[in-house]
Amino acid sequence: MRNIKISLWSILIGLTLLWGLANTDLPDSVSFIAVRNLLLQYSGVLSIGAMSVAMLLATRARWLESWLNGLDKSYRLHKWLGIAALVTAVVHWLAANGPKWMVGLGLMERPTRGKPPAGDMELGAIQTFFNSQRGTAELFGEWAFYAAVVLIAIALIKRFPYKFFVTTHTLIAVAYLVLVFHGVVLMSFDAWLQPVGLVTALLMAGGVLSAVLTLTRQIGRGASVSGTIEAVHTFPAMGVTEFHIQLDEGWKGHEGGQFAFVNFDRKEGNHPFTLASAWDPATRKLMIITKGLGDYTDVLPERIKPGDTVSVEGPYGRFTFEDGKDRQVWIGGGIGITPFIARMKQRAMTPGTKSIDLIHSVKELEPKALALLKADAAAANVNLHVLVEGPDGRLSGDRLRQMLPHWKSASVWFCGPAAFVEAVREDLVAHGLAPKDFHQELFNMR
Repeated sequence: MRNIKISLWSILIGLTLLWGLANTDLPDSVSFIAVRNLLLQYSGVLSIGAMSVAMLLATRARWLESWLNGLDKSYRLHKWLGIAALVTAVVHWLAANGPKWMVGLGLMERPTRGKPPAGDMELGAIQTFFNSQRGTAELFGEWAFYAAVVLIAIALIKRFPYKFFVTTHTLIAVAYLVLVFHGVVLMSFDAWLQPVGLVTALLMAGGVLSAVLTLTRQIGRGASVSGTIEAVHTFPAMGVTEFHIQLDEGWKGHEGGQFAFVNFDRKEGNHPFTLASAWDPATRKLMIITKGLGDYTDVLPERIKPGDTVSVEGPYGRFTFEDGKDRQVWIGGGIGITPFIARMKQRAMTPGTKSIDLIHSVKELEPKALALLKADAAAANVNLHVLVEGPDGRLSGDRLRQMLPHWKSASVWFCGPAAFVEAVREDLVAHGLAPKDFHQELFNMR
């Protein structure tokens, strides 16, 4: 989370400082129109800059994942940059249209466009072309803004089905390309020779390349491998299903705790699932565990059967239990147990020396599932603690501290519902756990 905040504010503050450096000479008279023009340029730089970085993050580039400590963190930054771009774009739109509304209401006289300064009368070919395109850029930019607002709203409002979100979110790349045209034409021409212009140009170039990759469906293609469903096991009382997949050649292997995008149906698109098995190149088998959550996962057990082909893209994520602690506490809330199952299977293959306690807090747990979990824990030499909410109650920070007296000397790895994770994290940090020793997977991709 720390790197997400640092990255977000570094981008916004950095662009602000560069814009301020290019606008040290304030207008001779601080009029409404002069202030409006400054706000128009400033909000435009912030909006296109934030959106450009968000487009870069959408490519799922490995080097970005390394800096942000996982694709889940990268997507969280992508989300907040999208919100920042939306807010600054709205400010930009208000600044552009405010004078028109005020003139229409009779609150101010229609401003007249001043002539270019004498030194700028001899316009270069590029600047002349830009000036000739201003009307088109303003019109296209306004409609692209409306489209982007709708598309970002669909991404943020989780009532819209995941499939609809994935399908429509791709269209943001089209809106972005139009907004780049809008920004290139309407950005103050002198700014292009300033650091703010050079940085904005680089961000736009990266964003345009990302948009092209998105629209041509190249993202993730090099990391995708085909496979075949080998077996399907269901646990009806828990709403949980195991899918065993036989992969074709090409998978480069994964660490326990990572996830992949699995495509069961081209019409539905990719869905992220944590990998629940260790990697053995001799067998090339994967297992994913899904839980019906009121969307596509509800119908998977009915639609998918042995022999069906799937596509698996990945692996992604840095929830890989790598730290310098000799003691670790693992907490799996509900379906959040899956990365720990994978890690236990990996640990059984390559035993380690760390002392590990795994707490599984769940609403319902079938005897068969419990037996499998106990077998994995025993094989991995992991101390298993199971809390079924009905008879045992729910896990809290206070309860964890009572269960595990040596908790403060351990690192904590938690995968589960966001509110649940946050409540436990705040309690443990308040009682002395170093924030850097609390690791969580932000598996919410929206």
